[in-house]
Amino acid sequence: MTSTFTPIEDHAVIGDMQTAALVALDGTIDFFCSPNFDSPTVFAEILDREKGGRFKLAATDGDLRCRQLYLPDTNVLITRFQGDESVAEVSDFMPLDGSGRIVRRAKAIQGDIAFNLVCDPRFDYARSLPKAEAIEGGVAFTDGERSLYLYSDVPLTAGEAGAEATFTLKEGEHAFAILCPGRKDVPHIDADYVTESFKATVSFWHDWVAKGTYPSRWREIVVRSALVLKLLSSQKHGSIAAAVTFGLPEVPGHSRNWDYRYCWVRDAAFSVYAFSRLNFYEEAHRFTTFLLNRTEESGEADMQIMYAMDGRSSLPEVSLDHLSGWQDSKPVRIGNAAYEQLQLDIYGEMMDTIYLAAKSLGQPSKEVWRQLVAMLEWLTENWDQPDEGIWEVRGPRREFLSSRLMCWVAFDRAVRMALKHSLPGPVEAWRRERDEIHRSIMEEYWDEEIGAFTQYKGSKTVDASVLLMPLVRFINPSDRYWLRTMRAVEERLLKDCLVLRYDDEAEGAEDVDGLSGREGAFTTCAFWYVEALARTGEIAKARLLFEKLLSYANTVGLYAEELSPSGRHLGNFPQGLTHLSLISAAHWLERALDGDQGTRFAA
Repeated sequence: MTSTFTPIEDHAVIGDMQTAALVALDGTIDFFCSPNFDSPTVFAEILDREKGGRFKLAATDGDLRCRQLYLPDTNVLITRFQGDESVAEVSDFMPLDGSGRIVRRAKAIQGDIAFNLVCDPRFDYARSLPKAEAIEGGVAFTDGERSLYLYSDVPLTAGEAGAEATFTLKEGEHAFAILCPGRKDVPHIDADYVTESFKATVSFWHDWVAKGTYPSRWREIVVRSALVLKLLSSQKHGSIAAAVTFGLPEVPGHSRNWDYRYCWVRDAAFSVYAFSRLNFYEEAHRFTTFLLNRTEESGEADMQIMYAMDGRSSLPEVSLDHLSGWQDSKPVRIGNAAYEQLQLDIYGEMMDTIYLAAKSLGQPSKEVWRQLVAMLEWLTENWDQPDEGIWEVRGPRREFLSSRLMCWVAFDRAVRMALKHSLPGPVEAWRRERDEIHRSIMEEYWDEEIGAFTQYKGSKTVDASVLLMPLVRFINPSDRYWLRTMRAVEERLLKDCLVLRYDDEAEGAEDVDGLSGREGAFTTCAFWYVEALARTGEIAKARLLFEKLLSYANTVGLYAEELSPSGRHLGNFPQGLTHLSLISAAHWLERALDGDQGTRFAA
């Protein structure tokens, strides 16, 4: 296993709500898909140091310390290079004008600073090596099908497939480099454009953040998480990506490497829940419209678990065998075969999203409600089917607790909406289904021997998704069954403040997910645990663990999907599910600390 790969946590993210790029601590953009989140990569050095491609802009004077920070309340990134007697910085952002550009500006803050610029694009997941050619004001990269233009106010040298520049800025001077995917924009690219687009981008993010409401105790980290979720949202389609990347491993050197650049119904629905807690409702409307359009296009009442960002339904899984993978983790996959899985929990998340949105936006339209009624008719016939569950196992289908629980949510929220808004529908039939699912969970998933609700019917293991039970108001947080389940989670899955998804190594456990390698702690589950503690009334403990969890964020407040025992970030990055669960935990914990007696039972 090689050690030359940049740690996952040593990255920040910039984006324009069409796509996004990772910027490493040393000033290298080592992951970028264009023109959309789920388009082929232009830079993928994070997945292959030799073949992946990169775009580096960095100070090179002596022994420099690197530090990253965002301008407050924005997605504008500053990478600072600090020496004993010199300070330089590189600003990175993507304008919100639909251009797909990456704007980079180098500046000498203190002293005269030498910089190096290297741009080595590799199109189509590094399967196509472009030809570089000098043009007016920059370099063009083309491969016959695709084109990319790099403009700068410093002289660029075009090589066979890349471009490079070495230059020195005197104290107070600055220089720019602008990447224009597929557009020859030289008449519009100059220093004034950089200044104006910088101001416009900062203003956009400031204005968006100002519309929300945030917990006073943890405002900075909650705002950062909200900005991550907004970056993952498609301005054009209303879909919300699960993460920026693909191929970053949950277990280094193993095969748990997936493509998360798509819109999961579950993750996006939870994102809308987090947005609503901050008083952002436009995102709820846009995502609901996106999802209902999918069911209308297919003409089916059942849904896929995920879609491409533009709504495409087919996401075939392909291995990119020419890429070495982060720390030799293979195969590197694009597409995701899980799109063909059955995951019944998504219906509960979908209904909960519309239920929450209706609280602020009013009752669903006649057409939306008609589609929901048809969906519930399908669910009535299928809620008791075995499926792959919330964790998308690649082993046999089972009757997972998480799926059964969220089917209960689907019928419960349908009943609530129908009664509150006087909407037509078979309310009594929905009540019967809801109550039957409740009976099923309480009788068929409780195991007295382990003192907990189990992962799936007939199992002897505990799954962290059980933490959703009080969060969705299925069970009273003071119920003795729930308190015993919490103790079982702590005994079997809790490691200080970190929580495993499930424990395949427990006595009597089966190989549920069908994959090799022992994954890290799942950060989403840790924040679920904090929220469950707050709702249960263990407020001091919840606050301590929450603040411990915040220490695992990287230097700019971002989280990957998982954490290793040593605190290294694992999996795709940044992961929306982690950031939305952080927002929800902060919201409930603040309410509990402020003495709100409704925190145990409110939605």
